[in-house]
Amino acid sequence: MSPTAVETLGFVAAALTSLCWLPQAWRTIRTRDTRAISLWTQSLFAAGTALWLTYGLQIGSWPVIVANALTLTLVLLIVTMKLRFG
Repeated sequence: MSPTAVETLGFVAAALTSLCWLPQAWRTIRTRDTRAISLWTQSLFAAGTALWLTYGLQIGSWPVIVANALTLTLVLLIVTMKLRFG
């Protein structure tokens, strides 16, 4: 596979795994209902995503950087809503 194809594959994978958080974030913002969301799980996921982002920055992999920056933003939004609205 060519380097361009590999990067494209990475960006498609990044888009799919990152955008899956968009409906949850949107629903949480819209309803402010966070009862079914585990703060512990979301916090651990945010920490892991931050580590993946750091890793992506260290190796200079744009698919890893973009995916984890987007995912971290969405997850931190959910965590913030959980802390604010319980």
